[in-house]
Parts: sequence; structure tokens; C-alpha cells
Amino acid sequence: MSGYTGEVEVGGAFDVRKLPGLTITKVATNPFNNNCYLLRDDASGDTLLVDAAGDPERLLEALGDGRLVGIVETHGHWDHQQALVALVEATGAPVLATADDAGDLPVAPARVLEDGDVVEVGSHRLTAITLVGHTPGSVALHYQPEGGHLFTGDSLFPGGVGNTEKDPVRFGTLIDDVERKLFGPYPDSTWVYPGHGSDTTLGRERPSLPEWRTRGW
Repeated sequence: MSGYTGEVEVGGAFDVRKLPGLTITKVATNPFNNNCYLLRDDASGDTLLVDAAGDPERLLEALGDGRLVGIVETHGHWDHQQALVALVEATGAPVLATADDAGDLPVAPARVLEDGDVVEVGSHRLTAITLVGHTPGSVALHYQPEGGHLFTGDSLFPGGVGNTEKDPVRFGTLIDDVERKLFGPYPDSTWVYPGHGSDTTLGRERPSLPEWRTRGW
């Protein structure tokens, strides 16, 4: 991961992380300072995009000579889909999302994701993890090698879970899912790539779980 910090800003440089056989490129996009992640299989050039949030021309620049084989929308909120139509038109890449959030997208998913589904990019496999609360059908992706990597959309950030609009029921389902499905099975070394802002690790956030539950957000 030499040189990778996870710190990006709109209009700034991409941040690139090299894993064995897989390259992760983090891009900050307008109009809401979202994070987008391109996961490229080094052998084939096949690339998976996590959230087509904005700035389609920047995302195509980051894609380079790669072949976009899928766009995973972590949830249906409109700030995560501003570039979706343009990228689908430019690349023909299929969209992947859950059934519960599919209706909020401007492009119908070619594949509906369920909990535990495997998403492939080249020879690499990621596991879909459904998380309820920020939206009814949010989904994270987990990549196992090198200590583990979680692409969490807006369900988990440094300092807390995603916005549940002060709804105690939604908060309860989200923090239960995050604790059971993310913090439960995965080690402290697992790197977290959120939908906005800086990266973190499960180990950095784990001690704060009781505080999050007490404050209710």
C-alpha cells in the first residue's frame, strides 16, 4: 500500500493502492464530495466501479484503458448516482444493486445483489453484505486478501454509522447490522473505504461502538 493515504479531494489527484494483482483507485467527485472506487484486475484490465457518484469524465480518466465490467451502487441516494447514466452509456457496463434500492436508480440493475453474493472482477472475488438503515437496501463489498477491505458506502464512516435521520428504528437496524456483519466477522486490520471522507479501519472504530449506541447516531 506504499504511498496510499485514502485522502482525496475534488479536482485533486487520484489515490492509488496496489494490492497483489488488484489496483484500487480512489476518486473524489462533485457535486457532493463523494468517494468513488475503481478496482482493476491487473492481469485483464477488468475494472469494477463502486458508486458512479459524479464527474463521469474524471471516472473515465481514472478508468483509462481498463474495461468497466460492472458498477456497484452501494445505495440509491441521488448523490451516489449522478454519473451513472453517463458511464453506462459510455461503457455499457452493467449496474449491480439491491432490490430494495433499485427503484431509486436511473438505470435498472442488470444484477440484483443479495447478502452473500459474490461479485467478480477478473480473478478477484468480493462478497456483498446487505446493511439496512441508511437506506432499506444499502450494500457493502468485502475483499478478503491483505488484511481485508470493506467498501461501505454511507453505512460506516470514521466516527460512526451512516445518517438515519434520528430515526431510532433505522439506527437500531443499521448499527446492529454493522456490528454483526462487519465488526463481528472481520479483524481489526480490515480497511474501510467509505462513501465520503477519509478511510479508516475496523480496529480504529471498534472501541467506539458502545458510544455510538449510547448517543443514538
